Amino acid sequence: MTALPQSIDETEALLAQADYIADRSLATVLFLALRLNRPLFLEGEAGVGKTEIAKVLSAALGRKLIRLQCYEGLDQAAALYEWNYAAQMIAIRQAEATDGAREDVFAERFLIKRPLLEALETPPEGAPILLIDELDRADEAFEAFLLEILSDFQVTIPELGTVKAAEAPIVIVTTNRTREIHDALKRRCLYHWVDYPSLAREREIVRRKVPGAGERLADEVVGFVQQLRAGDLFKPPGVAETLDWAQALAELDQLVLEPGVADDTLGVLLKYQDDIAKLRGSEVQRIIEELRTHSAGSAVTL
Repeated sequence: MTALPQSIDETEALLAQADYIADRSLATVLFLALRLNRPLFLEGEAGVGKTEIAKVLSAALGRKLIRLQCYEGLDQAAALYEWNYAAQMIAIRQAEATDGAREDVFAERFLIKRPLLEALETPPEGAPILLIDELDRADEAFEAFLLEILSDFQVTIPELGTVKAAEAPIVIVTTNRTREIHDALKRRCLYHWVDYPSLAREREIVRRKVPGAGERLADEVVGFVQQLRAGDLFKPPGVAETLDWAQALAELDQLVLEPGVADDTLGVLLKYQDDIAKLRGSEVQRIIEELRTHSAGSAVTL
């Protein structure tokens, strides 16, 4: 187990060791969340690396990662605990068949622990990382329930009593902002908007994550994607799509971004047909030519 970082610089370095290139503001709020033992609420477009922060923290700190993936209709039983009714019935039938003493069917061994209850347990390596992913997909009723859990990090199971965390888990909540999250929950957390990375930072991300892509290909892929985000697309590509596209082009042995191959692989980068149709052909070629003209101009200036 790695000790928690003692400064913003150490937090930045910790993330960089796991190839997560964070900007200073993200490193700052993450450091404060760890120091103050407060949940971290990360909001931003899909594919900008919100979920990855929890995974990187788990790997870098040597802590267990517990993930609660939110969805419409998520309820307490699926998030917290439920009883193993089948095992309970078997135990009752066995006791009746042997005329033995009936086992307590509400003993802990019949309890099925879901992510929130599991996160209240502290393993030897320290408090786990609890990732509550895409909270905006869950219903508002679940939000209210979650607020109670995050306030005290304890829960009462009527048949067993109160379970309280010996050490509060490190909590990261993410949302893609498909709906607003209630202010009461946000107030329990430190907030950070995770934006698309700058050109330089995205280049560094691609170089670290896709070492098979040559430097020129990586530069052109990132430049192309950055241009798309400045345009009028229904769903601009996130960092995850940038990495997928760079990986795909590297697998096709591309050294530079060729218009024909870019056209054929747009489905790796974009996920809506209207966006693909808008770019395919002359627009792809125009963006690539513009990138190369700009690159040549920069080289002449240097």
